[in-house]
Amino acid sequence: MGLARTMDRNEDGIATATAILKQRFGERLSVSQSVREQHGHTTTWIANQPPDAVVFAHSADEIVDIVKICAEHKVPIIPFGTGTSLEGHVNAPAGGVSIDVSAMNKVLQVNAQDLDCVVQPGVTRKQLNEFLRETGLFFPIDPGADASLGGMAATRASGTNAVRYGTMKDNVLNLTVVMPDGRIVRTASRAKKTAAGYDLTRLMIGSEGTLGVITELTLRLQGIPEAISAAVCSFESVDDACNAVMATIQYGIPVARIELLDELQMKASNAYSKLDYDEKPTLFLEFHGSAASVAEQTEAFGEIAAEFGGGTFRWTTREEERLNLWQARHDAYWSVVALRPGARALATDVCVPISRLAECVGETQADIAEFGLVAPIVGHVGDGNFHVSVLVDMDNGNEIAAAEKLVARLNARAISMDGTCTGEHGVGQGKIAYLPSEMGAGVDIMRAIKQAIDPDNIMNPGKILGYNKQADMV
Repeated sequence: MGLARTMDRNEDGIATATAILKQRFGERLSVSQSVREQHGHTTTWIANQPPDAVVFAHSADEIVDIVKICAEHKVPIIPFGTGTSLEGHVNAPAGGVSIDVSAMNKVLQVNAQDLDCVVQPGVTRKQLNEFLRETGLFFPIDPGADASLGGMAATRASGTNAVRYGTMKDNVLNLTVVMPDGRIVRTASRAKKTAAGYDLTRLMIGSEGTLGVITELTLRLQGIPEAISAAVCSFESVDDACNAVMATIQYGIPVARIELLDELQMKASNAYSKLDYDEKPTLFLEFHGSAASVAEQTEAFGEIAAEFGGGTFRWTTREEERLNLWQARHDAYWSVVALRPGARALATDVCVPISRLAECVGETQADIAEFGLVAPIVGHVGDGNFHVSVLVDMDNGNEIAAAEKLVARLNARAISMDGTCTGEHGVGQGKIAYLPSEMGAGVDIMRAIKQAIDPDNIMNPGKILGYNKQADMV
């Protein structure tokens, strides 16, 4: 798992397409080693597999040109936004051309009365919310990293707000996509609902660039809440914390965020973010609404927490304190890396029905102890999703083997609980092995869709469906 596998390369096609693209784009095509490696970058332990060239696109028409040239010569295309994905999505196992859309970063429309907006794929979530600030609206999906919205749609991202606002699949109304043959397809309209044929928008969301390149998105927006409070509560055990989460959701408290950090993650976050919280399993929460409803929600959660032995319970409506709290949560990955300098972090996630959450987390902690690994747990537990960050010495074969066993056991456990091997990271390269167990014959349907839309397998090959020739249709 630590080393990504390679696929057959079309050397002649890559050389010809690169030469044509160089003539077309000049300095906006780069073949430098550092730029190529940056675009094969992955923030987990999967090996870097750089593309052969990187083109910095400025418009949908340019992406059409790039796709048509690559299609003619059967050259792989790998879309690239900010490169923050965690399962090797931007790697190029068969080489090819990376299309960097970061310069396509304009907010094209804000339709305040309709609560939607239209953006280019390189716009990041922070950029969009800064643009929207004066309108009283915001885009709620927050995966932590300042990811591009095109990438967030491609990987079906979610994050800390998903328990209240849903994931990208719930917040994208329409996509404009360049298909493998260069055609531009608009998947829907700005209408809030439609019964017109197949749901092409949902098909493209989560397709990880394997079916086309996103060039425009229409997104749902939300009104900025009148009042927001944040709370922190520690517990004596992960089981108690998870049971408090389950009760909070079942009682219908409309919590906006509810995040679990286990004791090791709290130790890491305290050290990295200079916090002073108890180093115990802890919940970070946020409540949105009117001043009265926020106070009521906070009080109701405090009562639930007390039933499950919740300890110190702090809450605040001060913006600075709230921002510091959530910055610490978003910095969890870097705080984990700081626990063991020189080690690589394997960030993996699963999602289970909330009724099985405490059991799944508890058994995973037991596995971590059994394998003797350093692996904090953090999660968006309001929807049953949690992450394990395993710190691995890549020069230690025994540790690598133990980490692989831990991840395999974690994924099998989640699937056996009627959950999923990936709540939000996506499949990419890292989760391919687990998809058949979860989806069964559904994988064959995915493969048939891929074959029909992209018969030459030029769109981000080697992701989701596997690496062998038959699976990849090479």
